[in-house]
Amino acid sequence: MLLLFTDYGWQDPYVGQLKAVLGQSAPLVPVIDLLHAVPDFNAHAGAQLLAALCQVFPVGAVFLCIVDPGVGGPREAVVLQADGRWYVGPDNGLLSIVAARAQEARTWRIHWRPEGLGASFHGRDLFAPIAGEIAAGSLPEGRLTPAPLLVQFDAADLPRILYIDHYGNAWTGLRGGLVDPTGRLSVKGRSLDWRRTFSAAGKGEAFWYVNSVGLVEIAANRSSAANLLGLRVGDPVSLEGSHESRLH
Repeated sequence: MLLLFTDYGWQDPYVGQLKAVLGQSAPLVPVIDLLHAVPDFNAHAGAQLLAALCQVFPVGAVFLCIVDPGVGGPREAVVLQADGRWYVGPDNGLLSIVAARAQEARTWRIHWRPEGLGASFHGRDLFAPIAGEIAAGSLPEGRLTPAPLLVQFDAADLPRILYIDHYGNAWTGLRGGLVDPTGRLSVKGRSLDWRRTFSAAGKGEAFWYVNSVGLVEIAANRSSAANLLGLRVGDPVSLEGSHESRLH
């Protein structure tokens, strides 16, 4: 399967253009829209989100990962194989946390360039053809050269808000398996209690819990925690009993 992970959003034609290329290079491979709302231009948040989201997918899955504000500049284009899954994208740190947390990881630089490569849409022109060929098992020899990732983010948990969904729930970069559920979470001058589920909180009550991908999330029962607490991507959080790293 091919999974798309981008900051493209849905309002523009970019996702459709990716799928058109993938339909040519891997016509029999299912294409899944994993996330197209990675915070714009934010490869660091994207790296944390990708590491949390990828774990449930099978060996052999191919992730086309595009958060690429440096497109057309000197950043490299890379392929990562980590614990049997494949990742294709820019070498701007986006793939680095997956690589750092993997038990086994290999990386290559994409030195192939197609005819007519545009300066501003490498997602369509460069990354999508490579991802499609990997997924279809038809990658020609000579397209890749073994090389390390050049840009690497700290793989420790990130005590900041990474993503806010359309309900107003705020995902953080703290992994739930490393925190004490009896601790209180501090954000924007507020201190929040843990609840196991939404139904354990009062209507309109803000709280924190461990969400379905294993990250600490700030939520409110039948309300928007982001609106209630004035939350934004990048806001720092602090959780008693967590093994969080320094603020990044």
